[in-house]
Amino acid sequence: MMKQVLSAEAAMARAIDCARLGLGKTFPNPVVGAVITSATGEVLSEGFHQGGDHAEVIALNSVKEIPAGSIIYISLEPCNHHGKTPPCVDAIINSGIKKVVYAVSDPNPIATGGVERLRAAGIEVESGIGEEQARLENRAWLTKMELGRPRITWKIASTMDGKVAASDGTSKWITGDLARTAVARMRSQVDGIVTSTATVIADDPLLTSKGFGKNPVRIVMGETELSAKMQISGDAAETVLIKSRNFDDLLSLAEERGFNELLIESGPTFGTALLRANLVDEIVLFQAPTLLGSGTPSIGDLGITNISGRLDFEISDVEVIGSDLKVTLFKSANSTESGR
Repeated sequence: MMKQVLSAEAAMARAIDCARLGLGKTFPNPVVGAVITSATGEVLSEGFHQGGDHAEVIALNSVKEIPAGSIIYISLEPCNHHGKTPPCVDAIINSGIKKVVYAVSDPNPIATGGVERLRAAGIEVESGIGEEQARLENRAWLTKMELGRPRITWKIASTMDGKVAASDGTSKWITGDLARTAVARMRSQVDGIVTSTATVIADDPLLTSKGFGKNPVRIVMGETELSAKMQISGDAAETVLIKSRNFDDLLSLAEERGFNELLIESGPTFGTALLRANLVDEIVLFQAPTLLGSGTPSIGDLGITNISGRLDFEISDVEVIGSDLKVTLFKSANSTESGR
């Protein structure tokens, strides 16, 4: 059987695809994928980080022999420090690989220096191929490196006119089955789901991945006591109660646990408070093709009285899921504050 032959760009794209498989499994570390090819581009092995060995080591251990001139493509610069595992640069140097291509430089100060060590060992190093896509897939960890806190994504399900509930408070279900399945997949790719006691009391949600992957930690904020009969009190996933409305307590927990990304699944009061605190990096909006006219708006009062004070987001992706629309928005670099 003829082996698959990839260009440098295609090999890196495959490494980035591999990295994506580790979403939700690697905190406090980044998601990383690696692909090893022969000098002519034949794929020899691949691997991705999922909480144990790093992607490079998995790919190296998956091939019986490293032919002369082999190349390893990695979505992130190989690490140069001893954490839970030895430095990946050591494994690469000892493998006989003669060329390393990586997409994104490692911003973690304790892990840098790998490129210099590789070059000192006579290994050719190239960077930047696939950088934009690799940054996109690793945006949660990169946000944590930049801001010192996890990336915070708010999921909203609303009507086309921006309502999350009817005037009588009913809201199940605004979006369809496929949209709710997409949300379950999102849960499997984050480290924690954050909600409020008000949402738990109103909806009694389970907040699991529904079998699509691991269940993230469920974090409930608020001072109201919850019944032990609530679904979130069950053992389907770990639940942490923060008896506070102070987001600093949430950020402290996230730092202690090393979370890369938190998914907010709450009503508009909690989400609006996060927006006012400048703590929302990303919004994933599911919109159903339906109108209510009156009802509960998806976002409350932000204290903005002039158009110049608006909060700007950039559309990253638009997708039709069943009968619904999924719009992914990133906080604009032009926003007045960078976040905390």
